[in-house]
Amino acid sequence: MRIEARGLTFDVRAGGPEDGPPVLLLHGFPQHGGEWDDVVPALHAAGLRTYAPDQRGYSPGARPEAVGAYRLPELVADAGAVLDALGVEAAHVVGHDWGAVVAWSLAAHHPGRVRTLTAVSVPHPAAMAHALATDPRQMARSAYMVLFRQPGRAEKALLALGATGLRRLLGGVGGAARVAAYVEPMREPGALTAALNWYRAMSRADLAATGPVPVPTTFVWSDRDTAIGRAAARACADHVTGDYRLLELPGVSHWIPDRAPAVLAEAILARVRGPA
Repeated sequence: MRIEARGLTFDVRAGGPEDGPPVLLLHGFPQHGGEWDDVVPALHAAGLRTYAPDQRGYSPGARPEAVGAYRLPELVADAGAVLDALGVEAAHVVGHDWGAVVAWSLAAHHPGRVRTLTAVSVPHPAAMAHALATDPRQMARSAYMVLFRQPGRAEKALLALGATGLRRLLGGVGGAARVAAYVEPMREPGALTAALNWYRAMSRADLAATGPVPVPTTFVWSDRDTAIGRAAARACADHVTGDYRLLELPGVSHWIPDRAPAVLAEAILARVRGPA
């Protein structure tokens, strides 16, 4: 389905019982709403209605050119506007990677829109900002962002030789067909630039400005994540005032929705069901 919001057109994957409690699923870089395909069957079986939009820059109809159009407040406003267009006052919100950043910020700034939060792989933005400023190990893990923030150079590096760089980046998601499902949309004119603009518009000030999250929250982190270290993951607890759980997955890479969908689905359902 397609949703008109804020003058943009978002492609949205919808599924599950139409009258079920709504779940908003926010993808990361360089993927799209299809990254939830192996997670949603369990959510639908539990009676939940899911909505997985291709976010700003990923939907062809939502691809502004200006880098500033991809600042975090704009991305958060998109999430709220998509909920408005769907007629959803509040949803269970799940986000992976950059989608987690948006989900954390939505829950912090607009808690009335978020019934529960399940953030995957990327910690609370303020925890991440602090780690980037103080933790040498996290600085080293995030060094790839220096390249991603360079217009033209990053696109060339990732798309050269049949997008070999992008394929290597996504190698952990699974087999060749799964990699191709994410790579091919990024080869469309302007698509990768729009996705990279999330990094180019990122500022530590925007990350640090994200306040405490008062809604029930689960953070799912994997110990084989090459991008996010333990210090940032553990610091999340300091930025949640609602009921909080940290679920650490041993032996799993950054690509949790692809590599551990059953475990992630159960974590989402446990959070939706509330305290035991």
